[in-house]
Amino acid sequence: MFGYINLNRKELAGESVKAYQAYYCGLCQMLKQSCGAKGQMLLNYDMTFLVALLSGLYELGHKETEFTCPLHPTKKQKAWTNEATEYAADMNVILAYHNFEDDWKDNKAYTKRALAKAFSKDYKRIQKKYPRQVKSILRYTEELARAEAAEEENIDVIAGLTGEMLGEVFAWKEDEWAEELRCLSFYMGKFIYLMDAYEDLEQDKKRQEYNPFAKMVCEQEKDFETFAKLILTSMMSECAKSFERLPILQHADILRNVLYSGVWSKYEYIQLKKKKQEKKARGKQNVKSL
Repeated sequence: MFGYINLNRKELAGESVKAYQAYYCGLCQMLKQSCGAKGQMLLNYDMTFLVALLSGLYELGHKETEFTCPLHPTKKQKAWTNEATEYAADMNVILAYHNFEDDWKDNKAYTKRALAKAFSKDYKRIQKKYPRQVKSILRYTEELARAEAAEEENIDVIAGLTGEMLGEVFAWKEDEWAEELRCLSFYMGKFIYLMDAYEDLEQDKKRQEYNPFAKMVCEQEKDFETFAKLILTSMMSECAKSFERLPILQHADILRNVLYSGVWSKYEYIQLKKKKQEKKARGKQNVKSL
């Protein structure tokens, strides 16, 4: 489920980009501190968004440290960490662990089985700290497996499972903001699931694997594309509405950048890829007609 909640760096001021990068580096350092060097391989921008969101909502400060990154050894990097960073790092590990387990069960990917074993002790440690969140993720994986095995045709139902799970992850504390955070992340979770399905549609068709979009009957390809864009837009619209109801001033520009622009980067990439494929196909057709 990782890889869809991104930042659009071109549309954000330099200082805000630096702040987001500092949270990203802070998450990296926290994963290393929590799980050792192996934890850093789990680093992603999805959980960086959670750090920025919770930091802004709860108006958290941050501890700034400088470090040398092996990927950028010529210049010291800045890392911002706080309570939200620690929480997001733990959720990062839990979600990644279940992704590894799912890949092993579904595809018999031995590397993923080995990775799951490598993080098993960390998983058990975090499970004791956050039983509500872990229980929700466990329930989600079971329900999703059943729904996909039954080839659930109701897109709203199947996507809603991811939404409910992510709602429990984003609801850091059971306080006055918990329900709005659940609402925001419910629609974000649905968007993530459907975007993943949209990206994998052609591959799933070839492999004859389940995809919620596969049984959609459209007279023309453009009709399907219109529907897919409409439903994805609807999910992010509801997510953004929920965000705007939260009293967030700190990092608001960063968060809006992600919600209104960054999340569409993968969709735009897919469209560009399709256009290139169509152009290539037309070129081959023209050669044959000569």
